[in-house]
Amino acid sequence: MPTTNGLDASFELTKHAIALKAQSIDFVMRYYSHNATKNLSLAEARALSDAGLEIGVVWETSGTHSGFFNRLQGLADGSAAYQLAANSIGQPAGSTIYFAVDYDPSLADINSPISAYFSGISDAFDTASNGASSYRIGVYGSGLCCKTLLANKLAEMSWLSQSTGFAGSKDYASSQSYNLIQYLPTKITVDDGGDLSVDPDATNGTRSAGLFTIL
Repeated sequence: MPTTNGLDASFELTKHAIALKAQSIDFVMRYYSHNATKNLSLAEARALSDAGLEIGVVWETSGTHSGFFNRLQGLADGSAAYQLAANSIGQPAGSTIYFAVDYDPSLADINSPISAYFSGISDAFDTASNGASSYRIGVYGSGLCCKTLLANKLAEMSWLSQSTGFAGSKDYASSQSYNLIQYLPTKITVDDGGDLSVDPDATNGTRSAGLFTIL
């Protein structure tokens, strides 16, 4: 499969969908969270899909420090993300929900609170689906975090953060072990002449990124 180009944004892209596709954007990454103004909506998902854009999603609230992560938080976030995907968006089975680890964690952080968090997500998915989870679990984070969680089978997919100074990130990028990779922020001009501040992303041409469209 070819490498495709995309972007991630924490704001609604409905009115820009056609313009983004015209600028050779293939997919957009949007959010699930407790903040409705940040979240992908059903209307937006339909507009993006109708414009020919694929969609990816990431759950992110406060995952910027080790104290946020634990099993109970994983259970809560996994359940909330699953319900948004299944009941609000109709996200197709087999696609991915990424969960953000948005800092540079130590290996001790990854092996203890972060692993407990992702174990909680997995259990929440199993509970929500009666043991037949519809969605794949992905991690957004450093190279070390992505590599470790995948090796320990706590995540199936990885989205490598743009922060090249994070532990293991340069090696992970060089190895092309990621499903998605994020680049440094940029601005793109859209149809109304304004600029959007976004983070560019790309898929790995040898791996699925768990993206989707809806009807």
